[in-house]
Amino acid sequence: MNNSTRRKILLVRTDRLGDLVLTTPAIKAVRDAYPDAYIAMIVRPYGELVVKDNPYLDEVIVYDKSGLHRSAIATIRFALRLRKAGFDRAIIFHPTNRMHIIAYIANIPRRVGYDNRLSFLLTDRIKNLKHEGKKHERDYTLDLLKALGIESDEKELYVAVDNNARSDIGQILSNHGIMIKDRLVTLHPGASCISKIWPSERFAKLADTLIEKHNVKIAIIGGKEKRDLFCVDSVKKFMRKQAIYFKGTLDIKGLAALLKRSTLFISNDSGPVHIATAVGTPVVDIFGRNQPGLSPVRWGPLGKKDIVIHKDVGCKNRCFAHNCEKNFACLAAVSVDDIYTAIQSMGLFYP
Repeated sequence: MNNSTRRKILLVRTDRLGDLVLTTPAIKAVRDAYPDAYIAMIVRPYGELVVKDNPYLDEVIVYDKSGLHRSAIATIRFALRLRKAGFDRAIIFHPTNRMHIIAYIANIPRRVGYDNRLSFLLTDRIKNLKHEGKKHERDYTLDLLKALGIESDEKELYVAVDNNARSDIGQILSNHGIMIKDRLVTLHPGASCISKIWPSERFAKLADTLIEKHNVKIAIIGGKEKRDLFCVDSVKKFMRKQAIYFKGTLDIKGLAALLKRSTLFISNDSGPVHIATAVGTPVVDIFGRNQPGLSPVRWGPLGKKDIVIHKDVGCKNRCFAHNCEKNFACLAAVSVDDIYTAIQSMGLFYP
């Protein structure tokens, strides 16, 4: 196909980090369907490193809603630049008013997305049933491609592991006495919402137990958000044993490298769970909310060895999330023994 007839496809995913990771099978599916196409993807700034080295993309375009493109004028200019690029297909995986407007102003002839958020601006509107939570988010993204006649059984998540980042992480661990022969367990005690956070003292007790019984090394990670930093500090306060702490210091490349180095990742429901799965590290994922659309059925980890821990306390259809009226009983019901028993069942460690 020569340059004048080469199809140009724009993929759009501008919500959370984990959601973007779960869209990576769809990226490959589009590439498989259009091997000669020019494929670009719009992401938010924090998502750039997730897909920057994705081999199925030709370009990553950053849309900074909270910064550079915050104003209406900046957004219009962004859309007009896309118009000059001459895309003929747009697939919008997460519906937002801004992205629907941008695709429309960019004059992209075929605009595929969901039937909400100014969806009249799209040419192909798919009924949005995600709130029913009958499928995994990864599978919902693949279903959206059917509007363009793309059928795929692609299931593997993809996040590149940078060799320089692996070397840097190895050096940091070595500086803290963690050698290649050591088994490393990484814990993520934070999350985007308090309705997802298992008590920090229990993370600390679990870490101490793993050190005592299996002689593992422990890394505790957290992002730059205040809630994540608070959770990391809380675990540090409660732990009796030594651990290495990464407090807002890891970018996506560093996180992927650390998770790749880890024997096991234990986390609340959060984006790093899906990065761990993408790099092949087993996950124990602690879930609170279980109502349709927010349950492990839609958001749980996808690795063959991954385990979800959830306790049903009768709130399936009436969860109030951060306004919980039960003091987060679903999370409180998960004990350290529950997590430790799950870890033992994975067969990763022996005394």
